[in-house]
Amino acid sequence: MGSLADCLVNPIEIPYSTIPHFPTSTVKGHVGSLVFGHLSGLPTVCMKGRFHYYEGYPLWKCCMPIRVMKLLGVSHLIITNAAGGLNPSYKVGDIMLVKDHINIMGFAGNNPLQGPNDERFGPRFPPMNQAYNRDIIQLAKKVGEDMGVENRIHEGVYTCLGGPNFETVAELNMLKMLGK
Repeated sequence: MGSLADCLVNPIEIPYSTIPHFPTSTVKGHVGSLVFGHLSGLPTVCMKGRFHYYEGYPLWKCCMPIRVMKLLGVSHLIITNAAGGLNPSYKVGDIMLVKDHINIMGFAGNNPLQGPNDERFGPRFPPMNQAYNRDIIQLAKKVGEDMGVENRIHEGVYTCLGGPNFETVAELNMLKMLGK
């Protein structure tokens, strides 16, 4: 997933371990660095490797890079990951553009926005009814069309779960119903 960082012009790589209080990944293959450079002439920062709630970090710590990027002036965020799909029409390698999400961990009272609010990152109670930018979703679809892979691009509902275990059959069936 970190390969976009390899496309940056004049990259400057900063290991997570050199950033005070920054979490580090324990997952094999996650390098663990921020890479700054330019992509198509635009200043860009990429994460090479990420950390997960199941590694023992609280959610606010997992979201720390997002807050750091906001303080650095980042206005648009594109997040990628590999995930299982519940829609039977999806194939391995397809791209799902997130149109909405279900934060199952939030139902259990575990939310990355818990704790003291810092207005620099937004309001205490942010509206989530338009969490995903439709213009960016449409742009991604157009790029897919231009590349001839429009049949591999879908819009869907993403679900956030705690891990590291895979879900039970009952949980998968519940998620299929909730995501419709």
